[in-house]
Amino acid sequence: MLLPPALTAETPVISVSELNRRAKQLLEQNFPLTWISGEVSNFTAAASGHWYFSLKDGQAQVRCAMFRHKNQYLDWLPRNGDQIEVRALVTLYEPRGEYQLTIENIRRAGLGALYEAYAKLKARMEKEGLFDETGKKPLPAFPRQIGIITSPAAAALRDVITTLRRRMPSIPLILYPTPVQGEGAAAKIAEAIRAAAQRNECDVLIVCRGGGSIEDLWAFNEEVVARAIHACTIPVVSGVGHETDVTISDFVADRRAPTPTAAAELVSPNRADLLHRLEVVHGRLNRRMAQRLEQHMQKVDYLSRRLVHPGERLNARLTHLGHLNQRLSTTTSHALAENGWRLQKLAHRLAAATPDIESRLAQQRELAQRLQHALSRQMHGHQTVLQGLQTSLAHLNPQSVLERGFSLVRSPEGKIVRDSAEIALNDGLSITFAHGSAVAKVISKEDDR
Repeated sequence: MLLPPALTAETPVISVSELNRRAKQLLEQNFPLTWISGEVSNFTAAASGHWYFSLKDGQAQVRCAMFRHKNQYLDWLPRNGDQIEVRALVTLYEPRGEYQLTIENIRRAGLGALYEAYAKLKARMEKEGLFDETGKKPLPAFPRQIGIITSPAAAALRDVITTLRRRMPSIPLILYPTPVQGEGAAAKIAEAIRAAAQRNECDVLIVCRGGGSIEDLWAFNEEVVARAIHACTIPVVSGVGHETDVTISDFVADRRAPTPTAAAELVSPNRADLLHRLEVVHGRLNRRMAQRLEQHMQKVDYLSRRLVHPGERLNARLTHLGHLNQRLSTTTSHALAENGWRLQKLAHRLAAATPDIESRLAQQRELAQRLQHALSRQMHGHQTVLQGLQTSLAHLNPQSVLERGFSLVRSPEGKIVRDSAEIALNDGLSITFAHGSAVAKVISKEDDR
């Protein structure tokens, strides 16, 4: 029986684990980070610090998980019944095959208007090309002076200064003080950026502040700050908020850092790394110099050994020449003696190999006579045999029989007639005699049987 196409033997069979893994990949690849609103229910804060709850509305709900390294930056704790908006990745918990949201950030409901304004400004500036990578300025590898634009009371300033003093304490720092939140903060931040660009006393600028809610960070989403950063002739690094916080300033800046500390690390070389690299290069240079000196010293020693006084070299050559002369004489004497022995040996072999011509001629004459006598005897014997054969042949010759009076009779067909039964009356017969032939006709015949 034929199976339906979906059940043919060629259809691969997969395990439940493989099914869940593929489903997870499909969800994560097709659903980017998305803001989702709903009501909190079944909220649980695990001992590990992770949060688990459900997000629901009037018709459906979905399980959610927010891990400790994400929720530790949140300054408030969600409760059951709270209306919230979550920025989440749609995924699947493979061991149980449960569809869920992995939460990146949470905000109280009602911030949609701010987010809408943020999205519109971001789309407009992106369309204008303020975010294009081609317009980004590279950061200097070794800045001579670093500018910091933030509040003097901000914890982010202490983090930046601590990091810069640890990594490269020799770099001078200039603070351009400005409030970083509250009414009018955006205009003052933009003014500080323009002042830093006009004074042009720094090689790179850090615009930073610590984490907070979207309202706290809103000054860095204002158009005036974004355009001031874009127009700044000095490279700008944006280090606003925590890793999950993204502002318009991050997109416009030449480089975005997830935290103020990371911004300080981006703009400053690491003194410890440079000292280590210098130590490595210094050690490599010392080794190269030592190797070159050893090679040159070895070459000098080699050349000094080869440097010999001309008189010594001449005496050595004369001594060597005397040795060669002695070897030549000895070799010549040995060669002459050996060739003499070889010549004498060859003479003996030649004498032993010379034939006795007289005895060989006498032997040849004797053999010729014996051959002549043997040929004569053999010819005489052959003549006797031949005569006997001729006599026998003569007896067997049909012509001899005919000479004795016999004749040879043939039928009309040319066959020799041996019996009267082979012929019929009136047959024409051919008769051959010893001399001549005749044709006869059968007029009668007798049978002697």
